[in-house]
Amino acid sequence: MKKLKILQVNKLYYPFTGGVERVVQQIAEGLQEKTDMKVLVCQTKGKTIYEKVNGIFVCRQRSIGMIGNLPIPLGFIHQFRKMAKDRDVVHIHMPFPFADIACLLSGYKGKVVIWWHSDVVRQKKIMFFYRPFMELLLKRADRIVVATQGHIEGSLYLKPYRKKCCIIPFGVEKRIEKDADEYFGMENTKKEWKDRGKVNFLFVGRLVYYKGCKILLEAFQKIENATLTIVGNGSLEMELREYVKEHHMDNKVTFAGYVEDERLPLYFKQCDVFVLASTARSEAFGLVQIEAMSYGKPVINTALKSGVPYVSLHEKTGLTVEPGNVKSMEQAIRWMVEHPKERQEMGRNARIRVKKEFGLDDMLNKVYELYEEVCFLS
Repeated sequence: MKKLKILQVNKLYYPFTGGVERVVQQIAEGLQEKTDMKVLVCQTKGKTIYEKVNGIFVCRQRSIGMIGNLPIPLGFIHQFRKMAKDRDVVHIHMPFPFADIACLLSGYKGKVVIWWHSDVVRQKKIMFFYRPFMELLLKRADRIVVATQGHIEGSLYLKPYRKKCCIIPFGVEKRIEKDADEYFGMENTKKEWKDRGKVNFLFVGRLVYYKGCKILLEAFQKIENATLTIVGNGSLEMELREYVKEHHMDNKVTFAGYVEDERLPLYFKQCDVFVLASTARSEAFGLVQIEAMSYGKPVINTALKSGVPYVSLHEKTGLTVEPGNVKSMEQAIRWMVEHPKERQEMGRNARIRVKKEFGLDDMLNKVYELYEEVCFLS
């Protein structure tokens, strides 16, 4: 049987780490036996590179550098045209304005699948120029993939294209799933919950404006019998460290800095509660939620108009609070400290939910079935 020829297009690719980049890699490597898969992305800065990454052909198009989190590539339309011309499906991960423009101007006539990861939230000036291209590509697309219903309901742009949308939840990486299975098996051999002292809370993510770390720290000020570990780095790191120092929280807040993916499971295992404190729709899902939930950890997340509250469910697998509300976050943290048995039960429910709804094999099978489906559309 002839393999489908697929081109995935995104801003960046592994070893650059990010939620979208992880999904692109999962699809590329997970479907490389079933498809002829290629990936087109950009350099953060530098000349064009062609390479094989874990068996996947990757073109990293030359770039003059990054503005915010957006690479500025040179010759991207030409490279897109060259790589797309024999492809059955071009799979574009949005938002990425240069991919939209390249697809529309390249003359590509094949099938187009979009994975809509999030709206462009903060860059209003960019949207003024970008939106016409974005709307044209949404009309051009054969299918639009989202990870949850919340992506559709919370988007300012997707509702007119609702009939094209299909939901494919993200999946937990195999190495996380295997490690969590081993960990949870050992945990189940232990007795029911007993007091271990302080409750350990964990945050994992970039220390940037929409992640809500300042809100989390403000909420944590008056909490007793609890510790907080912050994993990640970013532009707000020094400001957050200063806040902890000024408010005498050094004894209960630890900054772990950047942690490699291989070491991250250690932090999931050591925590009692995972916190996703994000305050803006830039946080569209929060893959770290399902990773923490795999280890049987309850989640405090926020009621963003995105996919975030569709992942960990309020009062079932954790607690969902109002975004940016210090009091609401403080109350949720305090509840977790004061209700250990209920907290443990939420953690069990979280693990069950991940097993049922967020399997990587399920995600990959649905993506491949979607490729097949669009190829047979008239």
